[in-house]
Amino acid sequence: MDTHDQYGTKGTVRRLLAVAGAAALTLTVGLVTPLNPAPQQAEAESGRQVLTVAVAQSVDSLSPFLAARLVSTSLHRLTYEYLTNYDPKDNHAVPGLATRWEPSADKLTWTYTIRDNSKWSDGRQATAEDAAWTFNTMMTDEGAATANGSFVANFEKVTAPSPTELVIRLKKPQATMAALDVPIVPKHVWEKVDDFSKFNNDKDFPVVGNGPFVLTGYKADSYVRLRPNKSFWRGAPKFDELVFKYYKDGDAAVAALQKGEVSFVSGLTPAQADALKSQENVTVNDAPGRRFYALATNPGARAKNGQKFGDGHESLLDQKVRRALFMAVDRRTVVDKVFQGHAEEGEGYIPPRFAPYFWKPADGQRIPYDPDGAARLLDEAGYRKNGDGRRVGKNGRPITYRVLCHATDPQDKAVGKYLQEWWGELGIGVSLDCRDNVSDPWLAGEYDLAFDGWSVNPDPDFVLSIHTCAALPATPKDIGATDNFICDKKFDELYGRQLAEYDAAKRAVIVKQMESRLYDTGYMNVMAYPNAVEAYRTDQIASITRMPEAAGNIYGQDGYWSWWSATPAASGESSDDSSPTGVIIGIVAGVVVLAGLGVFFAMRRRATAEDRE
Repeated sequence: MDTHDQYGTKGTVRRLLAVAGAAALTLTVGLVTPLNPAPQQAEAESGRQVLTVAVAQSVDSLSPFLAARLVSTSLHRLTYEYLTNYDPKDNHAVPGLATRWEPSADKLTWTYTIRDNSKWSDGRQATAEDAAWTFNTMMTDEGAATANGSFVANFEKVTAPSPTELVIRLKKPQATMAALDVPIVPKHVWEKVDDFSKFNNDKDFPVVGNGPFVLTGYKADSYVRLRPNKSFWRGAPKFDELVFKYYKDGDAAVAALQKGEVSFVSGLTPAQADALKSQENVTVNDAPGRRFYALATNPGARAKNGQKFGDGHESLLDQKVRRALFMAVDRRTVVDKVFQGHAEEGEGYIPPRFAPYFWKPADGQRIPYDPDGAARLLDEAGYRKNGDGRRVGKNGRPITYRVLCHATDPQDKAVGKYLQEWWGELGIGVSLDCRDNVSDPWLAGEYDLAFDGWSVNPDPDFVLSIHTCAALPATPKDIGATDNFICDKKFDELYGRQLAEYDAAKRAVIVKQMESRLYDTGYMNVMAYPNAVEAYRTDQIASITRMPEAAGNIYGQDGYWSWWSATPAASGESSDDSSPTGVIIGIVAGVVVLAGLGVFFAMRRRATAEDRE
C-alpha cells in the first residue's frame, strides 16, 4: 500500500474490465507498440532529459478512487499529494499536504494544518476543502471507496473550518492517522464526476494535480507521460520528462535497457541481474524487498450473508490438510533454486525489512519441511492412499489441486513444478492453472490454491485488514476487500485491538499475535521475501534515492522520492545517491500504513514481481 486493495462490487470490476480491456490485465508477454515512433536519439539531440522507466504492469485506472495496481498507485503518488509522506531514511511520517497533525486528548479528533504553498497544476490553491471533499466522497459513495475505503471506514465526520485546517472526527481511536494513503484530489475538478465507479480519468490531459509531476499523456498498454510540476512546493524534479513505458516481456525490457532505450528496469530475474552486472553504464540494485511471496489456500469462498460460492476443494477446509501441504514445501529450495539467493526464506506475514512488525514462529510452532510428517497428518485427516498410491477425497476420487499461477511469472512456474514433485510424493496431484489474468477465478472462488503476494508498507494495517471478516463481499455477486476469503473471529478481535492501540510497542505485539494466528490457521504459506532486483543506466541517471536510503528499492516506493530526486547524468551534478532536500521538516512521528495485481480493487495486489503498494 500501500498498500491496500479493496472494495467495490463485482459490477464495478466488470465495468473496469470493459474499460481497460482484456489486454490491460495481462502482466507480460511480448513487447507492445513502441512508445516513440521517432528514434530515441531524437530526445537527446533536442536537449531534453527524459527518464524512461520500463514497467510490466498495465494501468488498471488513472482514477485514484479505483486504482489498485502498484504502477497505478505509483503514478498517483507522483500526481497528487497525500496528507503525509514517509521519510526515505526510516519511514517515519513527514509533512505532505499537511504540515502538522495532532490529536485531541481522547484521540478521537485529529486536526491537520494544510500548507498554504501547494497549488493545483491549473493554478488554483489546494486547500483543506479539497481534502475534506475527497474523504467525504469516499465515505458516502461506494464507487469512490473502491481503492481506499478502509482508511475512512472509521471516520465519523470530516470538515474544513478554514482553507488551512482539516478536522477528522473518528468513531473510535485509529492508529493510522499519520499514514492515510489517500491521494487528495481537486474538488473543483472531481465534483463534476457522475459515477466514480466508471470514471477512469484517462481522457483529458494534462490531469490536474499538485504532486511533483503532471500527468500529460497515456495510451493503454503502451505508455504514461509526465512532466515536472514547476510549482511543486518541495521543488520541481530535475528531468524534463518522466515516461513509464510498458513491456509485456521482461527480456525485451532488459534488452531496451542495454541499448539505452530505457533508463530503468525492475523485477529482474536472477539471470537478468547477473547479465546486467557486467554491462557498461548499468548499475544493478539488489536490496531487501517489501514483498512476500506466498501460497494461499481457498478456505471456502463465502459472502457476509453466509452464502458460499466457488468450487474450492473441500479437503482444504481441514487445518490438518493445510498444515500437511505446507510441511511438504521446502522453503530453502524455493530461495536457493528459484530465487537463486535473491530472497530470504519466508515464514511470517510481514517481511523483515519492517523490523517492528517482523515475526518468526517459535521453535515448537515452526512448520518444518517434513514430508513424512505431512503424510502422517494426511492419514490422520482421513485422506489415505488408494491402491494406485493416490490420496483420495471423501468422495473416493483422487485429489488433484488446481493452483492458480501467473502465466508469465517464472517464479510461479518454477515453484509449481516443485509442488508437483513434493505433493506428488504425498499422492496428491497438482494442476497448474497459469493465466495472464488470474482475477476472474480468484474473485469467483474457483481455485484450490494460488500464488499470492503483496507489497507491504511500513504500517501493516491494510495487509492485515484484507483477512478480516469485514473484508468479505456482501453477497456472492459483490466484491469485497478480501484477499482470500479468510474469516476468523480471533484474528478479527486482534485486528480491532491493533488499530486502536496508539502505543507503538504494544501495537507491534498485537500485530505479531495476528501473524502467529495467520500462520497457525494455515491459510497462507509465506515461502519467501524476494529482493527488489532492478537496474538503471548511469549514463542517463547520475543519482537517485533508494528507500530506505541505505539499502532499499527504487521502484514502487512509499513516496515519490526516487523519480523526484533523480538527477540526469548530463547535468554534471553529483553521482552519489542523493537525499531529498527538505524531507525532514517539522517532523511529527507517527505510524505508517501499508500500501501489489490483477484488477483486485483495494484488495488485491495479486502478485507479479510487483504488486500494489
